Amino acid sequence: MTALLRRDPHVITAGVGLLADAVESQAARLTRVEWAPPMAGTEADLARVLADPRRAGANAQAVERVFAARAMLVDLMPAGRALGLRPGEFLHAGPPITWDRASGPLRGALMGAAVLEGLAETPEAAADAGARGELALDPCHHHRAVGPMAGVISPSMWVFVVEDEATGRKAFCSLNEGLGTVLRYGAYSPAVIGRLRWMSSVLGPLLAAAVRAHGPVDITAILAQMVQMGDEAHNRNRAGTLMLLRDLLPAAVESGFAAAQVADAARFVGGNDHFFLNLAMPACKLALDAARDIPGSTMVVAMARNGTDFGIQVSGTGEEWFTAPALVPEGLYLAGFGPADANPDIGDSAITETAGLGGFAMAGAPAIVRLVGGTAGDALASTRRMYEITLAEHPMFSLPALDFRGTPAGIDTVLVVRTRILPQINTGMAGKVAGTGQVGAGLVTPPPEVFPAALRALAGAAQPPQARPPGSR
Repeated sequence: MTALLRRDPHVITAGVGLLADAVESQAARLTRVEWAPPMAGTEADLARVLADPRRAGANAQAVERVFAARAMLVDLMPAGRALGLRPGEFLHAGPPITWDRASGPLRGALMGAAVLEGLAETPEAAADAGARGELALDPCHHHRAVGPMAGVISPSMWVFVVEDEATGRKAFCSLNEGLGTVLRYGAYSPAVIGRLRWMSSVLGPLLAAAVRAHGPVDITAILAQMVQMGDEAHNRNRAGTLMLLRDLLPAAVESGFAAAQVADAARFVGGNDHFFLNLAMPACKLALDAARDIPGSTMVVAMARNGTDFGIQVSGTGEEWFTAPALVPEGLYLAGFGPADANPDIGDSAITETAGLGGFAMAGAPAIVRLVGGTAGDALASTRRMYEITLAEHPMFSLPALDFRGTPAGIDTVLVVRTRILPQINTGMAGKVAGTGQVGAGLVTPPPEVFPAALRALAGAAQPPQARPPGSR
């Protein structure tokens, strides 16, 4: 006992910064444990949801379904045929929105798409049509689809068709245009429209022929490999893009298309490091859709932004969106741009974080900080922090930097509210003025209000604990 009393004291503090600083100033042994009370006003809802007897089993089932999904690229086709879109109908990223509330980049993308579809001769005429309510808008997520940034999909655009062969479930995404002045960032110049027409007339049909000749391409397997090769599948897709090109190029050469067309397609895909993003997204969408509509589950199955609102959907609350104003990312800007030029967060690409990639896998992609800001240490810390708000570790997406630990996956509404830790998203930034294009890239979180709103709905749907029989213990 005397020996124990002679040891220097070891103090553990939980969320009391002032006390911790005082102890540290006295050179005492100190361990800081981060702690904060739950988000304000959520105590009753938390108690009700935590007492729901279905919750543990429902979340286990949701996680199991996500991990069981296997995304295979099986085809490409025009969106009109794949999604049943008719002339004048457009899909967009994020929760539902109308033209009068649409952000600059979303309006710009819709204006360009209307010109592409021949519904307007000029972007200005397209804007007038939008203001008159002549453009029918609906979220990509409502059609088993996802779209990066503005996420606009129109009938003539070609889309990837990704399928889980075990269940027959499908998901869809447009083809990636590259970076900078592109439609998904709200640009609509003649060069943007010309590129999209080439993608619909040459690139889409060529890739479709290659996929059909090659056979299904295992996108989930490519995702697993690329996470170990320095990609996080949101803003870094270099390894994934090149692995896709490796698989499809021989079949493309033998497709019967002109050699110059094959060369142009290979040059375009190989020179566009983000090309695989538009396959990572529907693969994540496919997996998360498998976990929808499980009563009692508190797992987030979608995070999406339309440039005005940020919305989430939760397994146990069906198709309901919980929304709040989107935040502006913080990060690095392209030459000539600054914070005043950036639009609030936009795009369906946060589906990657929702599935355990993107900002949740930054520990495996430290080079991403050169695009979004921060240090390699920040990337490691970001991933470690996300383990505190997730239900599991992904068995296929393992991180060498963390001794091959699986990425944190399955965002739990309850854990976000209890810890106040918000999901970390890395993202591109669009100019807030329609027609600008990309202005930078950075980091952002959801607005915190969406999680208490979802928790409130879960509490309303919760079942009370089962009463114990008299005399039981």
